[in-house]
Amino acid sequence: MTKKLSLTPYLFLAPALTIIAVFILYPALAVFYYSFTDYNIVQAPKWVGFENYQNLVSDPIFWKALLNSFLYLIVTPILIVLSILLAIAVNRPLPGINAFRALYYVPVISGTIAVGIAWRWLFDYNGGLINGILVGVGILEQPVQWLADPALTLPIAMLLTIWIGLGYYMMVFLAGLQNISEDLYDAAAIDGCNAFQKHWYITIPGLRPQIVFIAVISSLAAIEVFNEIYILTGGLGGILNCGVTMVFYLWRQAFRLQHAGYASAIAMVLLLITLAFSIINIRLLERSGQSQ
Repeated sequence: MTKKLSLTPYLFLAPALTIIAVFILYPALAVFYYSFTDYNIVQAPKWVGFENYQNLVSDPIFWKALLNSFLYLIVTPILIVLSILLAIAVNRPLPGINAFRALYYVPVISGTIAVGIAWRWLFDYNGGLINGILVGVGILEQPVQWLADPALTLPIAMLLTIWIGLGYYMMVFLAGLQNISEDLYDAAAIDGCNAFQKHWYITIPGLRPQIVFIAVISSLAAIEVFNEIYILTGGLGGILNCGVTMVFYLWRQAFRLQHAGYASAIAMVLLLITLAFSIINIRLLERSGQSQ
């Protein structure tokens, strides 16, 4: 006896599948096609084969953007370490501790654009708070053009990313800390462990799932960073392209220079990189889950 095919499950899935097809699948296929064309958005795409990819190989700015995107991954271990330390600090039953947690979370809800504009004011050459303080106390004789220095643009953007993400990752680790039994710390104290040993042998292993999870999302976010670079450099990418990243270079080629075909080729390379990172991170998550 054969079962009658029911269309009800497919009707429930149809809205979600339609949205995925229209906003994810079709754009991905279109970008893949445009990467083999000379397309400036205004005129019809012209098929050029692998010319865009060949131009990428000889494009020094593309390699600079790729290097900057990988350098940006430095923020991931820094964020993990600082977030764990901050979560440990606020995971105490002290008066007003909830207010401190909320203050640390303010940059997360403020938005990258608003915070980026504030940071541009902080590092401004004329009237910036950083220059004002350093000149006022005598550390600097004259103001420094922080965001115009090719050696400082990318590090300042990294600091901005760390400052924005610190509160969010702190909350993730804080939730993990509250799932670790206090009995483990009491047993460690009886065995003669000091505070550092308690956190090294109990806290860090107990936070392993959260550490892997944050390593996944923060590394992907670092590879795809855009807002920080755009705001701090005024949409220019910095002097000598010192702050250009993959996504920023993609945006500039597509919307500033109208080279949509070339930008599509950059997008495909970025897709392959993020796909590789996702596979590696999923493997790490699986190993973390098996070790628990």
